[in-house]
Amino acid sequence: MGDTPVRADLARSLRLFRAFRSEQSDGDAYYTTLAADTAAQLVRYADLDGRTVLDVGGGPGYFAREFRSRGARCVCVDVNAGELAGGGLLGSAMDLPFRDGSVDVCFSSNVLEHVPDPWRMASEMARVTRPGGLIFLAYTNWLSPWGGHETSPWHYLGGELAARKYHEKHGKPPKNRYKESLYPVSVAAGLRWARTATEVDLVDALPRYLPWWYRPMLKVPLVREFATWNLVLVLRKRP
Repeated sequence: MGDTPVRADLARSLRLFRAFRSEQSDGDAYYTTLAADTAAQLVRYADLDGRTVLDVGGGPGYFAREFRSRGARCVCVDVNAGELAGGGLLGSAMDLPFRDGSVDVCFSSNVLEHVPDPWRMASEMARVTRPGGLIFLAYTNWLSPWGGHETSPWHYLGGELAARKYHEKHGKPPKNRYKESLYPVSVAAGLRWARTATEVDLVDALPRYLPWWYRPMLKVPLVREFATWNLVLVLRKRP
């Protein structure tokens, strides 16, 4: 336990990418697999047993269920009432309905790219975390192969064009619309915020799905934007 870097191997990455291929056909299996893997990452930095965990944007409850199985008291907050599982709270990630320093761990998976002001959301996560508590923030960067979500890889030609191409192919608009429900966010911006935010210390930054030996790629400007599928920022709230 403690601030120990995750050393993920290639076999784990292959398992995750195989599971990812089934997201559209078997979402329950995919998100259950991802939740178990993410919890295994998170507990390298903080003990969940008896801790209060806030899952920001985790409406369906996959991560919350996994965290509860490890002894956490977990609550979800989500802006979409239609996706909110029982026991969750309706609220905005950019204005969390919690008082300052009220949770031990603040967690979010693949929500940051869906809000118009991502670093306000990150600051809100830090605000509601108690001094010494942990923030675990994972997001999909725009220039990654999956940056456009279901409109990928057309997003490399622009978000609006990607939406049109998706509509032409599938006969319906994409769920994630560029600059309406999907916003371009970069690895560089995340690292910059984490290193300059006055209320937190950066504990770790890692490519979420990739092996441990891939981590040095995060130090290579521009290349990291295309080569990193998903970035995890692990931060500790300052006293």
